[in-house]
Amino acid sequence: MSTDHLADVELRHLLSFRAVAQTGSFHEAAESLDYTQSAVSQHVAALEATLGIRLLDRSRGRRSVELTEAGALLMKHADAIAARMQAVRADLRAYAEGESGLLRVGTYQSVGARVLPAALGIFTGQWPGVEVRLVETNSDSGLLNLVESGDIDLSFAVYPLGEGPFEGVELLRDPYVLVVQAGSEQAKLGRHISPQEISELPLIGFRHCRSTAAAEEYLRAAGGEPRWVFRSDDNTTVQAMVRAGIGVALVPRLTVDESDERCVILPTDVPPRVLTLAWHRDRYRSAAQVAFAEIAADVCRELQAKVTPVAAA
Repeated sequence: MSTDHLADVELRHLLSFRAVAQTGSFHEAAESLDYTQSAVSQHVAALEATLGIRLLDRSRGRRSVELTEAGALLMKHADAIAARMQAVRADLRAYAEGESGLLRVGTYQSVGARVLPAALGIFTGQWPGVEVRLVETNSDSGLLNLVESGDIDLSFAVYPLGEGPFEGVELLRDPYVLVVQAGSEQAKLGRHISPQEISELPLIGFRHCRSTAAAEEYLRAAGGEPRWVFRSDDNTTVQAMVRAGIGVALVPRLTVDESDERCVILPTDVPPRVLTLAWHRDRYRSAAQVAFAEIAADVCRELQAKVTPVAAA
């Protein structure tokens, strides 16, 4: 194997190799790239010749092509290169569009209900030529992957952002609260509930959510073992189960419908989740993206004063 000729590697050859590795078939790779099968075969053969090593196992009798050990190693870099190329396309599109065009924002339930409406209302008034397209999920899981690949420009997320080419601005510290049924023993206490006490209660929370995982870690570090009796990815369902007396919900305050008189909110000592707006640190940030981030930060500064204090019942 020679690494002296990496400069001779052509991008189309690398992308053809990646497509074959992903699909396990030269035919399916050709269809995905809109090439002929012979062209894909030639690209992969040229890449192997340039590097001087076999990347794909084409053994007879196998229904699909498999990566060699060297091919698996190269595939990691091919994925990163493909992601950067997508980011390049997004950068050039944003640069060409200027103050018009498209702004793609990743969001999830609690942000969509409490932060996004106000931020969008201000932004669309100031930037009428920009179309905002939302990508919505139940939590921030997966949204940062879309930021890295260039499929969205900005995303609401929770610190820590994890590994990747991300930067962000802190928007708000959202305290964890215990939502209990009005008239319950916990509601009558009207005070902070300790981590040990929380762990002994029947808990309701979210199924796929980094915020719930962080709360669980805190309770375990404090010596308790959370006892979950119900999980859902829907904020409304979680609170409905509390109203029904199924258990108590340990959740960030932004997820709670505070107008529900059948529930009482109690403070906890669980460290707050930190909401942020994240972007790709190596990508071009249009003026519209910068403006949206500033508007979201302004909205959250006003919201912070409302979510921090918790009045015990």
